[in-house]
Amino acid sequence: MYSYDPLDENHGLRYDPIKALVMPRPIGWVSTMCSTGKFNLAPYSFFNLVNTSPYQVMMASAGEKDSLKNIEDTGEMVFNGVSLPQLVAMNTTSSLTTENEFELAKLSTLPAVQVKPPRVANAPWHLECRLDQIIELRSPPQKRHAMVIATIVQVHIVKDALRDGKVDQVQLQTVARCGYRDYTVIDSLFELERPLTYFPPPLPATISLERSVAGHRH
Repeated sequence: MYSYDPLDENHGLRYDPIKALVMPRPIGWVSTMCSTGKFNLAPYSFFNLVNTSPYQVMMASAGEKDSLKNIEDTGEMVFNGVSLPQLVAMNTTSSLTTENEFELAKLSTLPAVQVKPPRVANAPWHLECRLDQIIELRSPPQKRHAMVIATIVQVHIVKDALRDGKVDQVQLQTVARCGYRDYTVIDSLFELERPLTYFPPPLPATISLERSVAGHRH
């Protein structure tokens, strides 16, 4: 097995493998608005659900990026879903630019219900969120790494994705981030029922339960 200490920053491979191990990762395509009213749109693959009561999500930013600054200034954001039809536009908005990413990627907007940043029109779902807290992470010199925790205050889902009261991820063609420059799309699913009760494996026939319990008395 290949092993190394990541704190030494010397993995000995052509590319750092860790992001290729912790995957697939959902994409948080976050729209924000600065204090002067300018919109921003950027994808984050360090994004996930972290709480259910209330429902909260997290995104982590490596560097003092516009999204992080806007969230700090206004406390509001919208996470937009990325499916296969939005893949090219999402990738376009990942570029470092001073332009309006909605205009750069030729994306239309929809007004949000409870926050000021807009939603991405034609995105399969939207999570309107308000900032709960920002956690400063360990960072290299002269660079800020931070994690945003946000509370979901409004949910939007395209009706075509709802089947029998459930979200059909295959119908959505949801895109996720992998390692390197790789992405994947959900095109198949399977169900697995969680066991209701744990049944420990039986003891070997040569060991009686009485002897096993007695052996653990002190």
